[in-house]
Amino acid sequence: MTLSDFDFDLPEDLIATRPAKPRSSARLLVATPDAIRDAVVTDLRDILRAGDRLVLNDTKVLPARLTGKRGRDTAQGWQEAKIEVTLLEPQAQAGVWRALIKPLKKVREGEVIRFSDDLSATLTAKEDGAAYVSFNLTGEDFDRALAEAGSMPLPPYIEAKRKADAQDKEDYQTVWAKRKGAVAAPTASLHFDEALLADLAEMGVEFTHVTLHVGAGTFLPVKVENVDEHKMHAEWGEVTEGAAEEINATRAKGGRVIPVGTTALRLIESAAPETGRIAPFLGETDIFIKPGYEFRITDGLMTNFHLPKSTLLMLVSALMGRERMREVYDHALAERYRFFSYGDASLLLPKGL
Repeated sequence: MTLSDFDFDLPEDLIATRPAKPRSSARLLVATPDAIRDAVVTDLRDILRAGDRLVLNDTKVLPARLTGKRGRDTAQGWQEAKIEVTLLEPQAQAGVWRALIKPLKKVREGEVIRFSDDLSATLTAKEDGAAYVSFNLTGEDFDRALAEAGSMPLPPYIEAKRKADAQDKEDYQTVWAKRKGAVAAPTASLHFDEALLADLAEMGVEFTHVTLHVGAGTFLPVKVENVDEHKMHAEWGEVTEGAAEEINATRAKGGRVIPVGTTALRLIESAAPETGRIAPFLGETDIFIKPGYEFRITDGLMTNFHLPKSTLLMLVSALMGRERMREVYDHALAERYRFFSYGDASLLLPKGL
């Protein structure tokens, strides 16, 4: 397989920059091996059935994008430079984060970047295009200061069109977000609101929460033409013993296990030692799911529409078949579905309704 096998032309105006309101009013393309149906997310009440289990990623997105200033005393006097910092992942030492800094060349090791009256960070090291910064605050004090100074780390294709604002702190977070650590949202989950969750529970759909902290690497392009040579970024995840028991019980009763989002899918497949059984999992996964992969625990997937030439497009092609996904995307383009993180959704059911 080559990268060009997963390419398609996407009109710029189909890239969504704001989500549907209310969340569950977004459009939903339902695809099986032999049918494509146009629906809306609230129609899940008619499509899912009692005994189905939705697997939900409860990661919480950090307001990880910071804008600050670096000051320096020079021969020409005091000079300041605007610096943008995007947090990537915390390190073992309290207050230290791996981050992207723009422009990195404008900051020297040992210099301080100030983001607010309360929050600042010192650049401690540069490595492979990224940096390590040590904040002046830790724990709850850091969380409070970050919440005030930071903005949501919107994907590059939205940031190119507009900057994040206060509304994104609500829009770019799932209603069940719990465990802080992500720098990107599990975006298929953004389509659910409390009313829809209550309706699904009442009709007998069950829910299991797992955690995968989505990293900025999810937006990195595939740079090799032979997709087998691509190396996935690693992300931290957890499937608790209780979550594994719930999923195994659903499979034993003949119910369907349907992850909401590719992050939840990648995690439960990483935790499945054999077909039909999942085990507790704690640690990092860099699983790369592409055509030819045999799914062990997943019966379907709810997901948004993905970037051309992306590993996520390869993942859905593994689930439904490459030619079938080309037909699905051709339909989505023709019917003007909204694409990417704030866009519409699809429900992919390789075994049919």
